[in-house]
Formats: sequence, C-alpha cells, structure tokens
Amino acid sequence: MGQYSIKELEKLSGIKAHTIRIWEKRHHIVEPQRTDTNIRLYSDDDLKKIINVSLLNTNGIKISRIADMTAEEINGKILELSEHKTDTLIFIDQLIVAMVDLDEEKFERLLSGLILRFGFERTVTEIIYPFMEKIGVLWQTENVTPAQEHFISHLIRQKLIVAIDGLPVTPTIPKRVLLYLPENEWHELGLLFFHYIVRKAGYKTIYLGQSVPFKDVTSVVQTHNPDIIITSIISSPFGTKVEEYLKQLATALPSRKVLVSGYQTRYLERNFFENIEIFRNVLDLKQLLSIA
Repeated sequence: MGQYSIKELEKLSGIKAHTIRIWEKRHHIVEPQRTDTNIRLYSDDDLKKIINVSLLNTNGIKISRIADMTAEEINGKILELSEHKTDTLIFIDQLIVAMVDLDEEKFERLLSGLILRFGFERTVTEIIYPFMEKIGVLWQTENVTPAQEHFISHLIRQKLIVAIDGLPVTPTIPKRVLLYLPENEWHELGLLFFHYIVRKAGYKTIYLGQSVPFKDVTSVVQTHNPDIIITSIISSPFGTKVEEYLKQLATALPSRKVLVSGYQTRYLERNFFENIEIFRNVLDLKQLLSIA
C-alpha cells in the first residue's frame, strides 16, 4: 500500500490540496490516516478514488452526487466516459489507476485500445508522455515507488520495441542516425520513441541503448560514420555538468549533427554549441531531421 502526503496526492491527481480537504471534510470522499503529528497520509485506494471523483466532477457531475455513489457506480461512469470522450486526461488518469494497482491486464487493455483508437504515435505523444511526466517516471519525482516505476516502464518499453520491430528495416533516406544514452543514464523510454520516429521517417538507425561510455560513442562514430547523433539526458549522472558533457561531444564530434533532449537540457539554449541542437519534443525532432 502506498502512502501519499496531500501534496503528493495533489501532484498525481491534479486536484488542489485545498479542494481535497473540502471533499474530505464536507463530503467524506476519503478518510486519510494521520501521523502522530497530525499529518494526513493517503492510501492507494484514496488516490484512486480522488482521481475517479475528479474525472466525474470535471465532466459535469456534482460532488454531492458523486459522494452518494457506490464504487461500482463510479467505475461504471468512468467506463462510460472513456468510451465516448476523447479528452486525454481521462486516459492518463486511468493509466495512473492501473499503475497504482500494478494491474498489467488493465494497463495492457487500456494501452492497446488507445493505440487502436488514436494510432501509436499520437498515443505516445498525447497520452504516454504526459502520463510519465505526471507520475514522475522521467522527471525524477518521488511520488511513486520503484516497483510501480519498473512495472510501468517495462510495459511501455515492450510496446515501443514491438512498434519499432514492425517498421521496415530497409532505409529510404541515405543517412545514418546513431541513438544512445550517456553512461549511467538508464531512462530509455524517450530514446526508444525517438528511435521509432527516426526509423519510421526512413533513416538507417544504429541503436546503442542505455549507459554508453563516451569513448564507445566516439569509437562507433569513427567506425560507422553516422550523419546524425541523438541522445537524451534525464538524470545527469556523469559527475559533471551537462554543459561540460555537451562541450566534450561538440569537441570530439565537430563534423556531426548532434541532437539532444531530456530534462537536464530544459534551461539550455537551443544552439548552445554550433553542431549541437536542443530539442524539446517530437515535433522539434522531426523538424531537425528534415533540415539535417
């Protein structure tokens, strides 16, 4: 069972702490435990209920009515909304509930249904990415347990690999793209999606994956001569500043176009170095690929 502070509940559910307190006091939506110092602690069940109540309330059902509904009635209404609405927040919140329960069958059913309904690329960009941001899978928050993070990452990773494997291997564009993560960087989901985007665009790809030492990157570049290099820096675990790492890249690979994304690059200028471009999202990546 998870234990969430009211601030963590606010972050995961999107409901302001003040509103949660009102729902708790006036409508008894949840009844948190309290520590010896009177700090509220919410369970997994409390989190799931707050998320579901928020969805119904956002879609026009009064909180007083929701408070009188049974769990079955709430779940039925949620299912009805997901079948008829296209608001991505509904699906993001459903994925969070599946994550909290470590319910692989539910997560798989939701994700497969979304891919059939919206297509793979749109599902990832509009639902999976915001979902990962919300639970802190990529942005290093501590609102979910390692078990939940590994559970979700594994399932999403499987989908990404299957999608990449389904793309043609023969390139249609005469350029090579090398994709890798720096040493001690393990957050691979974003890079896998970039791999999908690049391969789908028709490029020949060389995928090195997680935690690649700098000397191995330069060795592969010298041997296989890629035109474009893509990397992502989420957790900055190099023992040095991101700017210094990028300076090393720019100096070692002056004739290559290097495209860099990730949380640690969010405050860097897009043209920080002459041959390095910072990109924020998939649209940026597609634009940079088109002019590289």
